[in-house]
Amino acid sequence: MSETGFNIVVGQSGGPTTVINSSLYGVVKEAQKTPEIKKIYGMINGIQGFVEDRLMDIEEELGDEIELLKNTPAAYLGSCRYKLPENLEDEIYDVIFNKFKKYDIKCFIYIGGNDSMDTVSKLSKYAEGINSDVKIIGVPKTIDNDLVLTDHSPGFGSAAKYVATTVRDIVMDANVYDTHSVTIVELMGRHAGWITAASVLARKYEGDNPVLIYLPEVAFDENTFIENVKKQLDKVSNVIVCVSEGIKDKDGRFICEYSGDAGTDTFGHKMLTGCGKYLENVVKDKLSVKCRSVELNVNQRCKAVLASKTDVDEAIMAGAYGVKAFMNGETGKMIAFVRNESEGYRITCETVDCSLVCNQEKVVPREWISDDGTDILEGFIKYAKPLIQGESRPEMKDGLPVYCYRK
Repeated sequence: MSETGFNIVVGQSGGPTTVINSSLYGVVKEAQKTPEIKKIYGMINGIQGFVEDRLMDIEEELGDEIELLKNTPAAYLGSCRYKLPENLEDEIYDVIFNKFKKYDIKCFIYIGGNDSMDTVSKLSKYAEGINSDVKIIGVPKTIDNDLVLTDHSPGFGSAAKYVATTVRDIVMDANVYDTHSVTIVELMGRHAGWITAASVLARKYEGDNPVLIYLPEVAFDENTFIENVKKQLDKVSNVIVCVSEGIKDKDGRFICEYSGDAGTDTFGHKMLTGCGKYLENVVKDKLSVKCRSVELNVNQRCKAVLASKTDVDEAIMAGAYGVKAFMNGETGKMIAFVRNESEGYRITCETVDCSLVCNQEKVVPREWISDDGTDILEGFIKYAKPLIQGESRPEMKDGLPVYCYRK
């Protein structure tokens, strides 16, 4: 890189995804091709680490291992859940922008989800207010696929591929015995059921398991649920049910809260888990059949050996486009995907105003869910299938994946 010019800083925030490091790879590779950029700093643990001067020189740290980065799960730079104050006169903003001056930083790139785009929006508004020339860019990531103004989010395709594959495996296992049984698979999804909807891709033929799929977009009724399970058991021996962790009743109460109160995180979000176990006990009590629940948990966001190549490639593209947007003078923007299917599936990038993205939530369209709220229709299948295509596995050594570790 040139000895003259300016520096950029990139960070990762929120929950990791299988491809969040692919976006980081895209940022680094594009920055390396940009002569004006002198140094690429990485924030250790996001904006919180930046405030505490915890930075690394990414090129120096990665060295020859940079190619491993694009197939490494989790967040290489570390993450945080740090909410900037609503009041832009808070002293923390002055601290952040003084550090931009200290490190000669002209661009701040944040790879994250909804709350991270809130950070991008606030920093860009503060920069405008003080006439700062620092550009603030957001690169999307979330397995939840709930960011608005983009066709989909990097991370969702790999999560969908993992869910569909794992649910298909569970179905195969459940069919071993001819005795009546129910398996409830609990999947991530607070208010948007995109991940759980992906379980429909596990079916091998019409009528195959999972025969019941419940999303947060439709109110859940326990009695109706039991009736539906009983009807399915009259048809087949083994019933697989997929449920979002955030399913709730008509009054808005999460089903997981039926067995106790849910705590909250730093952003005030309820920490949801346990609806699968609760429903397992309900099925055992009401139907007196063998029932088990399976919570796929964090594997949904870190299974690099099952990553979608489409997802990896698009995540890299989003990261690279973030650098291009900065060099074009844009700020306060998030990189978004635009789908073009006139000649088959193809994605291009554009930028959208971050203030229109943060604190919004994209849910599964109601027309993609059956009238009774127990199944996923063809519209979703057509939407999701292209996102899970191809394999992009990590390098292997001694039978295990080789990842890029921060030293």
